[in-house]
Parts: sequence; C-alpha cells; structure tokens
Amino acid sequence: MSQSIERLAVLPSGFSAALLSSREAGSESWWQQLAGLGTPLVEALDEARVTATFFWRDPQGDEHHSTTVRVYADVNGVTDHHSLDPQSLERLAATDVWHWSVALERDWRGSYSLIPVSAAQCPPRFSADAQQCEQQQRAWWRSVSEAAIADPLNRYQPWGAQLSLAQMPNALPQHAWQVVDYGKASAPDVKRLTTFVWRSPRLGNQRRIWLYTTGDSREPAQRPLAILLDGQKWAVEKPVFAVLDAQTAAGALPPAVWLLIDAIDMPTRSRELPCCAEFWLALQQELLVQAAQITPFSEDPDRTVVAGQSYGGLAALYAGLHWPERFGRILTQSGSFWWPQVRFITDFDRRDTLEPGQLIHQVRQGGRTTTPLVIFQEAGRREADIAFVNQQMRQALSAAGHRLHWREYAGGHDTLCWRGGLIDGLSWLLNDPAILSHEVTTMNQEQP
Repeated sequence: MSQSIERLAVLPSGFSAALLSSREAGSESWWQQLAGLGTPLVEALDEARVTATFFWRDPQGDEHHSTTVRVYADVNGVTDHHSLDPQSLERLAATDVWHWSVALERDWRGSYSLIPVSAAQCPPRFSADAQQCEQQQRAWWRSVSEAAIADPLNRYQPWGAQLSLAQMPNALPQHAWQVVDYGKASAPDVKRLTTFVWRSPRLGNQRRIWLYTTGDSREPAQRPLAILLDGQKWAVEKPVFAVLDAQTAAGALPPAVWLLIDAIDMPTRSRELPCCAEFWLALQQELLVQAAQITPFSEDPDRTVVAGQSYGGLAALYAGLHWPERFGRILTQSGSFWWPQVRFITDFDRRDTLEPGQLIHQVRQGGRTTTPLVIFQEAGRREADIAFVNQQMRQALSAAGHRLHWREYAGGHDTLCWRGGLIDGLSWLLNDPAILSHEVTTMNQEQP
C-alpha cells in the first residue's frame, strides 16, 4: 500500500472553503464527493502546518428539521474537553452540513470523536464556585460523551464505535498498522495463542492473560519475552497479534513470546502500576513461572522487554530499575513520571517549583548505574505535563548511564500514537546483537 494511500492527501489551500460556498453544498453528489475524499480534509497552510477540516452530515436534515444544536469535536490533544463551552462544528445554514477547521502540525496524528447533541444535552448553568463548577463540568462531559461517534466519512477503520484516526502528511510512519486501519487484519493463530487466568495469592486477585508466540525458533528457550502491560488494550480493544505476525514474517521483529497482562480495572491499575513492588514480585514468582510451563522463553534480561503506556510506562521503567537482572529492555511511552506529585497535572504552571516524581528522584539520587538498561522512551508534544516529566526522566536516565533512545511525537496521550511507538520500540529493542546472537529462523526462512 503506497504512502499516498496510507495518509490523507494535502489539498490546495481554500479547497474546503470552496466546497462550503458551492451552491451544491449539502446535495447528495456533494456528500458523495466528500466521502470519496475522506475526512478530515487536509489543506496546505504553511511550511509547518496544515488545515484540517472536519465534517458531519446531519441525518435529520437542516436546522428546521433537526434537533441537533451542537456537534462537539473531541480531538485528542487539540480540543479541550474540560472547557465550559467545548469546541463544536458549525452548521452551514439551510443544509445538513456541519464543519470545523483547525490548524495542525504537519506531523500530527491523533484520535477523535464527534458528539452530536440536542438542546437538552447542552451545558447546564454551572456553579460560580470553582470546585463545584469543575465537578459539574466533568459530570456533564461524561454524560454527553456517551453519544460520541466515529466519523462516518473517515477512510480508516474506526477503533470501536467512537474513535476515528486522523494523521497529517508528515506524521511518523505506522506502516505496520495499515492492515488494521483498512480492516484487513487477520485473526490470531489460535494454535499459538493461549488465554489463561492468573490467580495470584500474593496480590489476592485474578486476571486474564494472553500468551502468544510468533515465528519459528531453533532455540525456543532462547526466544525473547515481551511483557505488555494493559494487555486488554492490545489483546481485545486494539488487537496487536496480526501486526506482530506480519512484522515477524517481514523480519522487523525476531520470533518471540508475548505476554499480555490484563489490568483488571481502573482501581486495580492505579494501585498496581505506580511503583508497586508487590506486583512485580508476584509477576516474577507466579506469572512467569506459570507462563514458562506453557511455552519456553529466555530468562536473560537483555532478551526481556517490558512495555507500557502512561501508568504502564512508569511501571515498565520501575521494573527495570529495581530488577535489572530480570528486565533489561524497557519500552516506556508517555510515562506518568509525575507520580505521586499530582500537582504536575493540576498546577502545571508551577512545574518548575515542584519536587520531582518519586522515580525521577530515585534515578537522580542513584548516581551512575552499574547495570545500564536499554530504554526506548517517547512522549507527545500535545501532552504538556507528561512531556515535561518525561524530559526530566530522560535527562536523569542519560546522566545515570542508561542506553536511551528518545523521541517526541506530534500528538497527545493517545493509543493511536502509542501503537506506532510500540512497534518501533519493540523493533529497536529486540533487533540488536544481544538479541540476534542466537540463531533463529523466521517463518519465511524455512528450508524446502
């Protein structure tokens, strides 16, 4: 699939304005033309930016027939859903056309939803008390978010019922995910996928585990092990199995064992992922033992990757720093390195006066390491608080002597950004001499 098909073409400046000013605007042929182009429409603006225009067709018709009075645009890292008056598309008078344009970086990528609402769903009159107003706004937004829909005119496969993908022409490539975006991903090979329940005496809970193997190896016990936190995301919500298979067959990833760990629920996740020794002790003493009884994998820290996002990114690095003899390769994306200093989130304007997060402090105080980790770290430019603490951690890790690959992407706290970094990071971490020194053969290298 060519890059021109993978990403939205850049249209000349003024293209959307010409469409909207056309006497045909809102006609069936007009909508067919728009559907053929795919939305959002992306137009040239300047060397660094493009203009993205979002559209929605009101199924009830124009303003004289429709009960829709707002169509909120919830664009990750772009619009502010904490606002008392969130961004809405605008109706083109006397038509079923809703539209909104915004300037974005040429390399931006993100997820978005459209939220059509009636007058009864518009913001209530909020309290003058700041704290109560914040609580009311949060409750209101949560209620209208239930009406969120994916963009029917978007050319990519929606992520569930509510999320669409938008990516600008210079966004970091995500070629590995094209099969998913175009609805062509195959189901995982059931012979290589084992789903089981981890019942943990140490943690006092139980959860789903997905254990998947890719490729063929002459030394199964030497296969790298990759542990993916928030495993329900990558196994069920945004399945990664077809991508892993394709990347392994193409030689971008070595044959490996993939261990995906369910977070159970938000309270459990918030307890276990932020710097929790008990979780990692249970994982090593219980889960890895159980998984090894199903399929063999390496115990070498240089052949073991822990990957996570947000709290998971914090947890992955915590595991490596505290048990480097077991977890030597770390993939951390948008790590919540502010923890537990929540004021980095609530009072970001005072960030330079705040004490650093716990793990940053530990790395700074630890001096030069004698067991350097190999780390792939990334964060988004449109998640200012997370980007700030990740820069703090990046500097601390470099000063401590860890081997670090850092990158910053144009996007927010967004799975549709992380998925690309997940594959890129895994490829970087698993494709070096420490991993490839063992003779392996991929599915495409079988001898006749």
